[in-house]
Amino acid sequence: MVSRFLTALALGAALIASPAMAKDEAPAPAPKPLTYTVNAEQSVDRENILYLDLSNGGRVAIRLMPEWAPNHVERIKTLVRQGFYNGIIFHRVIDGFMAQTGDPTGTGQGGSPLPDLKAEFNAIPHVRGSVSMARTNEPDTANSQFFIVFYPRFALDHKYTNFGRVIAGMDFVDAIVRGEPPQNPTKIVQASIAADNKAAPAPVAPAAPAAITADMLSNSTSN
Repeated sequence: MVSRFLTALALGAALIASPAMAKDEAPAPAPKPLTYTVNAEQSVDRENILYLDLSNGGRVAIRLMPEWAPNHVERIKTLVRQGFYNGIIFHRVIDGFMAQTGDPTGTGQGGSPLPDLKAEFNAIPHVRGSVSMARTNEPDTANSQFFIVFYPRFALDHKYTNFGRVIAGMDFVDAIVRGEPPQNPTKIVQASIAADNKAAPAPVAPAAPAAITADMLSNSTSN
């Protein structure tokens, strides 16, 4: 009788414990799939649109994607609002590949005073207009430098943190002067977040050519 009672208790305990055990073994929910498309409408979510006013006279609009890389997007917005990017050149521009900026020293070796970021690699492809963080050979070394892709480079996927895409002004990106570094580099005159409603800086007028006088023509040494 005692044996049967103990057996019944054991079975009861097993039945009571089973739901908890089943709960512990339940599979984790699948991660939410990332949105590959970006909204090109500049009136929508202006807190996540970056404007780059370039020295070539153009304004580039970049849709920032916190869903892809929240910490990197937050870093970019923090530095933009500090005025960090204003006046910084595109120091490494490779034709058919990408244009890189974000180093205040212009050498490719510098960054911001903020700590490096932990990588947020994702499955978003590096297509024309993708904006991604530069880093060293170590994965967790992105800081302030970023690059804009001229043509698709899928070899960069899962290896660099893709955090946004150009939604307007790609022709001005195409016009960035090439070189490593360029002889006459294109610079970011002003970086701003669309929600802050900063006007584009007034374009700098080119220097007027020297006036030609009658004396200069009469004293010309040309044939």
